[in-house]
Amino acid sequence: MKKEWYIIHTISGYENRVKENLEAKIQAQGYEHLVSRVVVLEETVIDTSSKSVERYIISHEAKLHVSNGKDVEKGTLLAEEPPIKVRRDGTIVEVSNARRIVIETTDRKFSRTYVIPESEKPVSGLRVGSSVFQGTLLASSEEYVSDIDGKVAVNEKVKKVIVRTPLGEEDTYVIPIEVYNSAVVKKGVVVRAGQMLAEGKKIYAKSTGRVSVVDYPTRREIIVQKTKKRKLYPGYLFVEMIMNDHTWEFVRGTPFVMGFVSAGGRPLPLKPEEVKYILRMAGLEQAAPVQVEKQPTAKVEFEIEPGDSVKIITGPFEGFVGVVKEVDEERQELKVSVTIFGRETPVTVHLSEVEKV
Repeated sequence: MKKEWYIIHTISGYENRVKENLEAKIQAQGYEHLVSRVVVLEETVIDTSSKSVERYIISHEAKLHVSNGKDVEKGTLLAEEPPIKVRRDGTIVEVSNARRIVIETTDRKFSRTYVIPESEKPVSGLRVGSSVFQGTLLASSEEYVSDIDGKVAVNEKVKKVIVRTPLGEEDTYVIPIEVYNSAVVKKGVVVRAGQMLAEGKKIYAKSTGRVSVVDYPTRREIIVQKTKKRKLYPGYLFVEMIMNDHTWEFVRGTPFVMGFVSAGGRPLPLKPEEVKYILRMAGLEQAAPVQVEKQPTAKVEFEIEPGDSVKIITGPFEGFVGVVKEVDEERQELKVSVTIFGRETPVTVHLSEVEKV
């Protein structure tokens, strides 16, 4: 007997637990030759219920390790600033704790950076995103005053390092506290031009989300919007198996399983086009790339109109027949209503992916 795909009905919200329990049973009893794959179809969506959005400010010189629209996991390396190197020979004469505060105008076209020693007691209420005005005190000392109206873009702890050259001139370096190495950078150490004072700061995602990268004249911003997994078919999962009385009982006896989708008491195997859909949506099979011909600049006369029946000939929905609901002539796209697992489901396909029936 050959394996076929079936739909399992379970308690909504327990789909992944059923998958884990069933896979554990399969492995424990050596049933891989009878029940091979269990799939819960999910999609990644923006978590609109969460107000938490991560924002990271980096320089234009930073190396990006992500791109727009990419989904990242917690701990993913997002970007890496270049290392901090000595500009001229000299001796380190000062290493002190400080705070780097960057204020940018509301149009983000101009910014000012202030490096304030902790001994000057920087104002504690200057959180990222808070508004400041020209003349706002940035520390207890009147020496540190904002020169512009705007918002706080960066407020971070740093080490202020001063290197005095043989000619008595001083170069100032600002090292983020995360990459400061006290064994390398300390008072009295002689340094040479080109020597690395600190490695480049690395920025990691603090949570799972979707990335957006925005360029501004004075810096670059990485935004991570939290995401979540959403069940495409709540209360259902899919299993590839050889169906007989024994395997039916084996799967049916898994906790939280309510039964198979059946007709007349017999589990219904999925159609070939439905199996393709499952495999492609689950990432277990790649759809053949669609070759989209370059469209002429003149308006294309569509031969397909709303209400027409079409067959999808490539992509995740290959093999499905449906009814055209909408036509987007500008994008050369159709919204087609197809029946998947007995449900009417609207899908968007390119004109080149269908043929009229």
